[in-house]
Amino acid sequence: MAQKDYYDMLGVSKNASAEEIKRAFRVKAKECHPDMHPGDVNAEVQFKEINEAYEVLKDDQKRAAYDRYGHEAFTNGQAGFGGGSGFGGFDFAGAGFENIFEEMFRGFGGGARGGATDGNLRGADVRYDISVTLQEAYEGVKKSITVDTAVACEKCGGKGGKKLGTCPTCGGYGRIRQRQGFFVMDTDCPDCHGTGKSVQEPCSVCKGTGCVRKKRTLEITIPKGVDTGVRMRLAGEGDAGRNGGPAGDLYVFVVVKKHTIFDREGANLYCEMPVPMTTAALGGTVNVPSMDGKPIPTEIKAGMQSGYQLKLKGKGMPLLRSDQFGDLFVTFRVETPTHLSAKQKELLKQFAAESKESNQEACNDFLCQIKKIWNDFTS
Repeated sequence: MAQKDYYDMLGVSKNASAEEIKRAFRVKAKECHPDMHPGDVNAEVQFKEINEAYEVLKDDQKRAAYDRYGHEAFTNGQAGFGGGSGFGGFDFAGAGFENIFEEMFRGFGGGARGGATDGNLRGADVRYDISVTLQEAYEGVKKSITVDTAVACEKCGGKGGKKLGTCPTCGGYGRIRQRQGFFVMDTDCPDCHGTGKSVQEPCSVCKGTGCVRKKRTLEITIPKGVDTGVRMRLAGEGDAGRNGGPAGDLYVFVVVKKHTIFDREGANLYCEMPVPMTTAALGGTVNVPSMDGKPIPTEIKAGMQSGYQLKLKGKGMPLLRSDQFGDLFVTFRVETPTHLSAKQKELLKQFAAESKESNQEACNDFLCQIKKIWNDFTS
């Protein structure tokens, strides 16, 4: 069976530059990689073919031989690919394939991050959860917090010890290569932790790590208007970096506690307020509570029903990083008096005797509807 042309497999001309061939291989490899097409035998075959083509065309000597003799240049043991591992005996472990594969999937977490020859690594970020009351969220507050972070060792100056040399495990790269199936992945070196450096005489305090754990007290400002889930970033307050590397950041996550009176939705506040039956019937003034501690005198119209809601504009929570405020929604609940004295009972009986249908429209409407249902049923 006739063998396919290597240039045609990659979709390039015979005059293509090395960079064009490399770029074309990336595209083809992504399109037909077996992990992108599980169970597709054709994809496996095509993947093998384009890697075979690239192994030849990326090498100047092999490419020259192929241009002159075609596939015959690699038969009878002259420059064959046999003896490797992978699909059909093709060697996926070649250095060229690993490098190109690493570049292809760099964005998916498998690529190298670059050498760590200087050993300067950024410290880890740290999270701290803090609870504040609704009142504190309304006013804003300063809080002192204690965080346990890694700081540079004072004895060795964060270097981990004396006689710093190249890590023998990773060769100073800071990363080691691991193979999982067809994926080649780089991870932090377990011996130097990504610094690329080896300490010959470890520091007696930090044991060669360059860092020690220490509790620090920081004063932070909680801005007014914060809500649960707000995250504040304190740059450089996380774990110390290695060998003079920059420190990580401290992220403070805010949780606002529930209030005994007010419920919160965004910048709006909600509360239910009981009102005496007499005030609801006759009308009057009630003092609505507010977050600023100043009662809000509010007029109640005569005949107010339970469940009536009033909106007090601008009396809610402040908006974060703004001069505006949300609203306060008050739902009034008419309270029926209990533990009546004999005189109170007698007065209520007199009131009931004097009551007319117009005094209790809702009750009378409801009774009328019930009577209509009964009449319709009996008829």
